[in-house]
Amino acid sequence: MTVDDTTSGAGTQPPSEPSVHATPHHEVDHTAEPTDDPLAIRLEQLILGADRRYTPFQAARTAGVSMDLASRFWRAMGFADIGQAKALTEADVLALRRLAGLVEAGLLSEPMAIQVARSTGQTTARLAEWQIDSFLEGLTEPPEPGMTRTEVTYPLVELLLPELQEFLVYVWRRQLAAATGRVVQAADDEEMVDRRLAVGFADLVGFTRLTRRLEEEELGELVEAFETTSADLVAAHGGRLIKTLGDEVLFAADDAGTAAEIALRLIEAMNQDEIMPALRVGIAFGTVTTRMGDVFGTTVNLASRLTSIAPKDAVLVDGAFAEELTRTGDAPASEAQAAEEAAMAEKERQEGVESAAVPKYRYGLQPMWQRPVRGLGVVEPWLLARRGTS
Repeated sequence: MTVDDTTSGAGTQPPSEPSVHATPHHEVDHTAEPTDDPLAIRLEQLILGADRRYTPFQAARTAGVSMDLASRFWRAMGFADIGQAKALTEADVLALRRLAGLVEAGLLSEPMAIQVARSTGQTTARLAEWQIDSFLEGLTEPPEPGMTRTEVTYPLVELLLPELQEFLVYVWRRQLAAATGRVVQAADDEEMVDRRLAVGFADLVGFTRLTRRLEEEELGELVEAFETTSADLVAAHGGRLIKTLGDEVLFAADDAGTAAEIALRLIEAMNQDEIMPALRVGIAFGTVTTRMGDVFGTTVNLASRLTSIAPKDAVLVDGAFAEELTRTGDAPASEAQAAEEAAMAEKERQEGVESAAVPKYRYGLQPMWQRPVRGLGVVEPWLLARRGTS
């Protein structure tokens, strides 16, 4: 079975529900026949750990699953239709049996099982493509003159496969533990589904002009550096990278203070790199819907709009985010309040009050002009800046 180029449809609106009625198997265009290349077949057997034994119909029947449901599972995982070619293995039968078993046991509904297949397929398809394009391709350069890539590929995959598999399972378990921990700490059952998060977009300024000026290789290196730096900073400071979009990254954090630190660190990091263009960031705080690893809702839309109107090398936040920073003591309600508190603390010290201390705010907020934002009405952005040292 081959894999097609299924990509995530994640964005600011949730994806539609999976179709309940898939195209009948006999009506599809059966052009995605499995390869007959000897090396490709040997590599497939090595990776899958089994030989081709079943047609799709035989695999479905052996798994005890209807052909209609099997087709929907396979398409959700991103596999192309292969007609009735004998290209499936015991692993394909086992996967069908497991998914169907979860539905039969009542642990998952059928639409949820299809979503599990879809999210797993989309994520692992991207991972596999990246590993082949950026990793294996470089490593399989013939180490000696006269050797072909074909002679190098099989033994290399044979050595790497078990290590990569163990590492993948380890990372997945770690991520699953972290995600489960965040969910069970929610205040109530409703918040476990629709959560209050800080959501931010970071966008490279003038990226379109760069695409016309830079060579493809240079542009690719710039994007990779931006995505790598962003991913490292978001993770290091307690946020979660939701997705990257070339010249833009979407991140989320459980609290406003974490999101503020990430945003300012991103701008500071890009400013230290002479090659990088300026960055602008927009953040909003509120209820979001999470689905298939993405986030949706008005809060996400607002963060996107704030990013589009933010000055370069600046962070714009919405009123709810500003209120949350003030509530947690990370920022004063106003600079006038901060100055008044400092003056009061100084007066108390002069009067001999040993406990007098100036509140140490991490961030400052400056109200900007109210403005209409397409689809969201009139908003009052706030300019976020660092106060003192963190």
